[in-house]
Amino acid sequence: MLKTVTRPELQKQLKINSEKCIECKLCRKECNFLQNYGSPKQIADTYVPASKDDYIISFECSLCGLCGAVCPVGINPAAMFLEMRREAFSNGVQNLANYGVILNYEKRGNSKSYSYYALPENCTTILFPGCTLPGTRPDKVKSLFDHLQKTIVNLGIVLDCCTKPSHDLGREEHFQAMFSEMQDYLLQNGVKNILVACPNCYMVFKQYGGSLQVKTIYEHLAETSLPATAAISATVTVHDPCRTRDEEQIHAAIRQLTTKKALTIKEMKHHGPKTICCGEGGSVGCINPDYSKNWGRRRKEEAGGDMILTYCAGCANFLGSVNPTSHILDLLFEPEATLAGKVKISKAPWTYLNRLRLKNHFKKKINAAVSRERTFTGENNKNKSGLLKKFAFFAALIAVIITVRMTGVTQHLEPEKLRAFIESYGSLAPFIYILTYTVAPALFLPGLPITIAGGILFGPFWGVVYSIVGSTAGACVAFFISRRVGRAWIEKKLQSSKLQQLDTMVEEHGWKAVAFTRLIPLFPFNLLNYAFGLTKIRFVHYAVTSFICMLPACIAFIVFSSSLLEVIKGNVTPSFIIGILLIAGVSLIPFIYKKIEFQYQKITK
Repeated sequence: MLKTVTRPELQKQLKINSEKCIECKLCRKECNFLQNYGSPKQIADTYVPASKDDYIISFECSLCGLCGAVCPVGINPAAMFLEMRREAFSNGVQNLANYGVILNYEKRGNSKSYSYYALPENCTTILFPGCTLPGTRPDKVKSLFDHLQKTIVNLGIVLDCCTKPSHDLGREEHFQAMFSEMQDYLLQNGVKNILVACPNCYMVFKQYGGSLQVKTIYEHLAETSLPATAAISATVTVHDPCRTRDEEQIHAAIRQLTTKKALTIKEMKHHGPKTICCGEGGSVGCINPDYSKNWGRRRKEEAGGDMILTYCAGCANFLGSVNPTSHILDLLFEPEATLAGKVKISKAPWTYLNRLRLKNHFKKKINAAVSRERTFTGENNKNKSGLLKKFAFFAALIAVIITVRMTGVTQHLEPEKLRAFIESYGSLAPFIYILTYTVAPALFLPGLPITIAGGILFGPFWGVVYSIVGSTAGACVAFFISRRVGRAWIEKKLQSSKLQQLDTMVEEHGWKAVAFTRLIPLFPFNLLNYAFGLTKIRFVHYAVTSFICMLPACIAFIVFSSSLLEVIKGNVTPSFIIGILLIAGVSLIPFIYKKIEFQYQKITK
């Protein structure tokens, strides 16, 4: 365990907060986190590097910077908490398992599948829309790009992630590697100007972009022209994202755009330099949802029933769950629908499909002199390790087969003898197997080993029967536990935003939501069973759809595993080959879904 502070920047921040904080309590008055843990001086003075608890508290700070905005002596405690996060990560103290959702989201944004760079000849300016806007409002990104082309010659586009989640979680080395690679690529290909739609992306490029000049699209629109849509009359209030609290030129541009549409702005108590967080900041919701939700409740109170207008797609999503909230681009391109609350905003998982379709749109639209899909991962051996993972199962299987054959155990593994042994238990054997499978999902135990065991012990037909009955029963047990018994505990374990998205998905699509999540492995199976218990879906629809949509994978693995004993003996049977092909077919479902649009249309009919 670490005994002293290892990072010079953390030492510097601890000293600043310890020596300069006058404990006036202004920052504590504004922040639940500081109300709970004390003044910046108290936290700095009592910080113990060897204490894991002192690391962890920094991850409950939203890093919004409001404490610095109200500080009369000009210190910024958020900088200290960010350095604490970096120290925790560099010393392996913080467990990132709680941040799987946000880190996987970031990883997709950086991936070859979702990223796309299209730079026309002589391109010096690119549109960088970020991650959330293309997913929730792909049509706005298309319309925005078309409008910007009127004033920017040879405009390019970059669909990628700025890697800010890793930055805020303290994964400094990974962030620097990913962002620097992006920065170098753009500079090497003549790009000088970045137009961003996301305030988080703005701050990343401003702080780390070097010679790249960054500007928001809102400033550009205020300086040039607006889309030719109707002016409307209404009263709204503006939420300034906390990342741009010090960027007064952006605040002014947003208000200029709003008033040009004939809207009246009624400012909230906290706006501009003293704005408050929407609740998304610092990924606090992953470990302390109460702190995260508190910001949204405060925003709702300050809005006083007025529609909130913001210029961050993430803020719009978070605040939209507690108060009518629209993105400024909704207003500019669909003013009447925006005020009527009829603008189409996509939710997960459809946001992922939207991003893929948007990528294909720009591939066709832009005559790119230079283009790429990003393959850089920030880790030298990442691609190799990813490839190894794909073959890990079969490599382990081959190792087991060789070991068993070398030890001479094969004489005891005759299929007939082993099955005769199982059958000696009579009706008890299937019952024990099904009971095991029923309990496993509720205890978050992996189901694949149990499925393979079913094929070995009971053969292809009864193995499928017992496995699908057991796995469906297990899914139903978890569903009932969540709905009837452990609701509070499950809600605490689940990400509130993801739960809301799943609930919305169920409300809009019913049993099709279950079918989608069973066939497309974008969701953890065991956790999903509990999550559905918190939605409004009818149990019968859930159970029947789960049974049907889990059946293909069940058949594939049972057929495969039913011939394993023969393979161990050296006989590669047709059922073994068929099983491998079936597993490959099931594994391709997500890729087919991503690539073929009619899959999406069929699900949403």
